[in-house]
Amino acid sequence: MRQPPSFYRCLLCTSLTVLALPAHADDKVEEVVVTASRVEKPLSTIPNTVTVIDQAALAQQLSIQNDLSSVLGKLIPSFSPARQKMTNAGETLRGRKPLYLIDGIPQSNPLRSGGRDGHTISPLMLERVEVLHGANAIHGLGAAGGIINLITKRPTETLEQSLRVDVGFQTERVSESLDRGVHYSVSNRIDQFDVLASVGFRDNGIAYDANGEVIGVDNTQGDTMASEQYDVFLKTGYNWNDQRVELMVNRFNVESDHKWTSVPGDVDADIPTTAIRAELPAEGARNRVTTIGLSYENPEILGHSLRVQAFKQDFEATYGAQITPIATFQDPAYGPDLIDQSQNNSEKIGAKITLAKDQVGGLPLSLVYGIDILQDKTWQELVQTGRAWVPETRYNNYAPYLQAEFTGIENATLTAGVRHEESKLDVDDFTTLFRYGSQFVKGGAPDFSETLYNIGGTYQFTERWRAFANYAEAFSMPDVGRVLRGIDQPDQDVESFLNLQPILTENSEFGVEYDNGTVNAQLSYYVSDSDFGQRLQRGADGIYTVKREKTEVDGIEMRLAWNATEADIFDLRYAQAEGRYDSDQDGKVDSDLGGTNISPDRVNLSWQRQWTPALSSRIQVNHLRERRVKDSNDVTVNQFDGYTTVDASAEMNVGPGVLSVSVQNLTNRDYYTYYSQSSPNDLRNFKGIGRSFGMAYQLNF
Repeated sequence: MRQPPSFYRCLLCTSLTVLALPAHADDKVEEVVVTASRVEKPLSTIPNTVTVIDQAALAQQLSIQNDLSSVLGKLIPSFSPARQKMTNAGETLRGRKPLYLIDGIPQSNPLRSGGRDGHTISPLMLERVEVLHGANAIHGLGAAGGIINLITKRPTETLEQSLRVDVGFQTERVSESLDRGVHYSVSNRIDQFDVLASVGFRDNGIAYDANGEVIGVDNTQGDTMASEQYDVFLKTGYNWNDQRVELMVNRFNVESDHKWTSVPGDVDADIPTTAIRAELPAEGARNRVTTIGLSYENPEILGHSLRVQAFKQDFEATYGAQITPIATFQDPAYGPDLIDQSQNNSEKIGAKITLAKDQVGGLPLSLVYGIDILQDKTWQELVQTGRAWVPETRYNNYAPYLQAEFTGIENATLTAGVRHEESKLDVDDFTTLFRYGSQFVKGGAPDFSETLYNIGGTYQFTERWRAFANYAEAFSMPDVGRVLRGIDQPDQDVESFLNLQPILTENSEFGVEYDNGTVNAQLSYYVSDSDFGQRLQRGADGIYTVKREKTEVDGIEMRLAWNATEADIFDLRYAQAEGRYDSDQDGKVDSDLGGTNISPDRVNLSWQRQWTPALSSRIQVNHLRERRVKDSNDVTVNQFDGYTTVDASAEMNVGPGVLSVSVQNLTNRDYYTYYSQSSPNDLRNFKGIGRSFGMAYQLNF
């Protein structure tokens, strides 16, 4: 069994800290988070980088763009630039895939990552977002890059209703670009019962680039342009004797209106992909997700606090079709020029049991322990012909864990934990598509186990200075579906197929923080290694395959927030990362990770001002630095040119509500998106969104 690395290794690497957004110099109430430790803990005691995006900051960003990935990128520079599409494939945190949660319920699909886990709930249903940076196993499978926990709104103590109406448009053609949204919620508590119900609907128009040209629609992977979206949410609970039982149900659907088709561009000739109105010969791309959570809380049972959560999720992601046939789907048995499309399906059920006890044996020691259980069934089929692309794959996992916190040293908090993962994969015999040679693959039920460690600490040197360090490991499966469907060699079997071995990611970090009430500064350095990692590589047919190779990522994160006056807040965030992989399997990394695996270096600047009690504004600058990707021979194989965008927004009290106005890409910067530049492809040579305007009116009554 591997032994946990010494604490000295932790000090080699990094992290930075957090701050609820926005911050105020006179706000002395310390924020608590649940994502980093499974129970509420003050931020100052957590030896990890944690970013908290509160409801005010979330609403401020949603007045500019309605895409959660864009919000994360504008506030967390180590998160990849958003693709501005329905898919979030290639969007990473610290160069690795994060685990999305809703109230602790996993949204990411461990067996077939279709890149849709960022679109499972409307951001308007959220109270806050907690982001844990870096590999961590505290919430289980899949958090190689970190955890993004989307925490939903809670019922209120009195009757409250909310109505939000918003519109967005571009001046090139208002009728075609018009976005319209409406969201209504009602909340109340009656005796021991409480309830929150909300519903939202959005109709998105087409988007134009800075030159007034229609931006290409991603018909296959899916697009939020020219789409309709609805979300129905319910949270209800019953309280008695300090105990609580709560039910949460969320039904989310986003679907292309299927009226636009992409017109390929030309990367070499600097011609962007555009779109024209045309009916496609198959179904439109969509995400349809139902998430159900049932929880029970008891703060005092045998000297412990107890939380039990059971959950179920049905996830259906349909990918669209192209007018021209996709080469991978062709089969002579169905005739020439076959039009087909795929659909990912994942059905998850699970449970999380969390027990916590403070002052164990009268000592300054607290324990959090329990067990997580997950069952996942995933498959991917071609919906027009009924063929299986990824066979039905069943995954069973249980993981007991123990986390300890010691506060017996003045000004210090020490943490340590262990988690044991037991996993089993079950796949029946199957035959790959004709494109891969119709290979028969013998099924099997390989099992895996891994013991994961974490250790860390914080130290408050003075009232103003704090340092922290930690080492943590994460356990995740490779994209099993993508690996299985791409087998093109005969006589393979699931039981011994090496590429199905799980991924162990090791993350070390060290950070310092300074806070004098006016200036809050954080700086950190981190290293994230995986001896047998995962890298996506696009083939000539545009389909990505999984490469299993040693990968290393390291970088720095920095933030400086300055409360210049009682009315003005300036904020600077910076992230820089380097990533490399082992291209020749000699055990040494030698080639740069590309843009589908790692984000560019980025600077985020903002100025927020409270002009009067009824009027505030914010202007933010997002600068992505250019990057060259080099292979093992030091030859540049890809170049990202970088770009800078500026957004502006304002909020004012108007009548009984609040009016928000915004301008996205204020300077109308002309640019190709980071993903388009990093993975050159005539079919997806997309420009970024040009100058666009938004208005929203929020009424609480």
